[in-house]
Amino acid sequence: MQDYKDRRIIVTGGAGAIGGSLTAALADAGAEVIVVDDLSSSSRWGVPARRNVRFVEGSVVDDGLLAAVFRERPSHVFHLAALFANQNSVDNPERDLEVNGLGTLRVLQHARRSGAERVVFASSGCAPYGSDPPRPVHEEHLALDVHTPYQATKLLGELYCNYFCGHSAGNDALSTVRVRPFNSYGPGEVPGRYRNVIPNFVYWALRGEPLPITGTGEETRSFTYVGDIVDGFLRAGAAAAASGEAFNLASGEEIAILDVARAINELTGNRAGVRFVGRRAWDTQRRRVASTDKARRVLGFEAQTGLHEGLARTVAWFRERWAQIEADARF
Repeated sequence: MQDYKDRRIIVTGGAGAIGGSLTAALADAGAEVIVVDDLSSSSRWGVPARRNVRFVEGSVVDDGLLAAVFRERPSHVFHLAALFANQNSVDNPERDLEVNGLGTLRVLQHARRSGAERVVFASSGCAPYGSDPPRPVHEEHLALDVHTPYQATKLLGELYCNYFCGHSAGNDALSTVRVRPFNSYGPGEVPGRYRNVIPNFVYWALRGEPLPITGTGEETRSFTYVGDIVDGFLRAGAAAAASGEAFNLASGEEIAILDVARAINELTGNRAGVRFVGRRAWDTQRRRVASTDKARRVLGFEAQTGLHEGLARTVAWFRERWAQIEADARF
């Protein structure tokens, strides 16, 4: 954390669940943080209220806005802003390309021009690995059989990072690190049509509704608590050996969706159970678990929060913020 003390840092997408938690951690470390977020999939109250946090409302597609923000000459940029996520990209593929493709390119261009030391790019735990990756999946396994525009544009963002880091001309090279969060969950994520399964499950459970499971419920994911994901981001921004590399940020556990649903129903006292619905056309990965060997070796990263503990914290946050969450849930 000392690496960020008295530094000026830009966090795009800093009103979201990961971005807001990352912003709070950076502010607590003594950094001056500038948050850029258009609030298209988040809320203003998601930006931590700290004296050393400044909020700029706008899109990473807005070149003029980025030019003004990057005049502050940040040392680090954490680029999390994106059109989130798979189903949203299926419904809005052109907007997905604009935000995740052009927006990422513009952030990298401005970071290089401003002399930033490093850009940490939030990729995805599903985008690079195709529909049937090995278990556990390592960073070196790449596949091009994408099933959503979101996967395609996250891969595009990684390619742009590679270009700026390793192949741009001479002294203009920009240090970039690509992190691949796996199924992040925790306080900060408001439920909605395009959101992740855990916040939606908690929302429906607190309303006493059955939890809808697409498929059989035996599908698995590496659910990872947001605080652990943030720890990985911070390490990726600080470690010298991370430059030019990609890292899985994951719990390393393979957890069935049905087990998650049952745990949430137990924590919330929801007696409505579950209901099974049809699988989404793009949802082809039946099982997914990530190797974190590389992140452990290079970054010293290791997830610390077990599923039950993380879910309990998430439910407690929902109860505390229920009025705001109900008002902002977007289904």
